[in-house]
Amino acid sequence: MKSVTFGQYYPAESLIHRLDPRTKVLLALFYIVCTFLCKSLVSFAALVASVCVLVLLSRIPMRLILRSLRPILFIIAFTSLINVFMTKGEHLLTPENWAVKIYAEGLWNALFMILRIMVLIVGTGIFLTYTTTPIALTDALEQLLSPLKKIKVPVHDFAMMMTIALRFIPTLTEETEKIMNAQKARGADFTSGSLLARAKALVPILVPLFVSAFNRAFDLASAMECRCYHGGEGRTRLNVLRYRAIDWVMMGAVIALGVTLILLNSCSFGFVLG
Repeated sequence: MKSVTFGQYYPAESLIHRLDPRTKVLLALFYIVCTFLCKSLVSFAALVASVCVLVLLSRIPMRLILRSLRPILFIIAFTSLINVFMTKGEHLLTPENWAVKIYAEGLWNALFMILRIMVLIVGTGIFLTYTTTPIALTDALEQLLSPLKKIKVPVHDFAMMMTIALRFIPTLTEETEKIMNAQKARGADFTSGSLLARAKALVPILVPLFVSAFNRAFDLASAMECRCYHGGEGRTRLNVLRYRAIDWVMMGAVIALGVTLILLNSCSFGFVLG
C-alpha cells in the first residue's frame, strides 16, 4: 500500500468530496473523453492545468497523487519508447545512415502519450476512488445503470462487484508485498537470472496470494450473509442521492473544458497530432 494508492479513499472536506457520486462518475467519463480530445501542445497544456485545479479542489496531498503514478511508470516508459522509435514523420533528428531513426513527430507523440496517461490516472482517481467511498460509488453505479433492470440485468450485483474490486486493489497489493518479503527472508531471489527463471520465481508468490484472495472472498461472503445481505431487491438507503446546483456547475465546467480543448486544437503553436 506504500506504492499503490489507487482504490483508496482519502477523507477530506473539499468541493469534490461533496459532489453527488453519480456526478463524479459522469465527470470521470467526461474527463476521459477530454484526454482524448487533445491534439496540440496548447490543448495538452490546458488539460494539465485542469488536472492541477482538480488536485487543489480535492485537497488531496500531492505526494499521494504522485505515489499513484509509480506503479505505471513502466507502462509510461514502454509506450513512450514505442512512440519514439515507431513513429515516422517529416522531421528526422538522427543521421540518415543510422539504423535507428528518430523523428520529431515521435518525440511529440511520446510526450503527449505520457501526459495523457498521467492525466487520465490522476483525473479519474480524484473523481472516483480518492473522493468517493465504496458505498457511495456502489449507489451511484446502481442508479446510473438502473434502466438496464428492465431487461433483467442484475445492476446491483454488477455495481457491488465493481466496487469491491476497486476496494481490494490496495489490500491485495499489501498482501503481495508481505508475501514477497516473507519469501525473501527465506532466501528467494526475484531479480537475478533469466526472464524464465524470474517468472518461475514468482510461483511461490502467486500461489499463497491466490489462496489469500479466496479466503478473503469467502470471509466477505460469510460476513454479508451474517448481515442478511440478499442483493438489492427491497433495500433502502440511509443517504438518498440528490443533485445540487454545484453538481450541474461542475458538469458544465467539464463540458466547457472539452469544448475549449477542441478549439485549442486549431491553434498553430507547436506540433499537432494527425
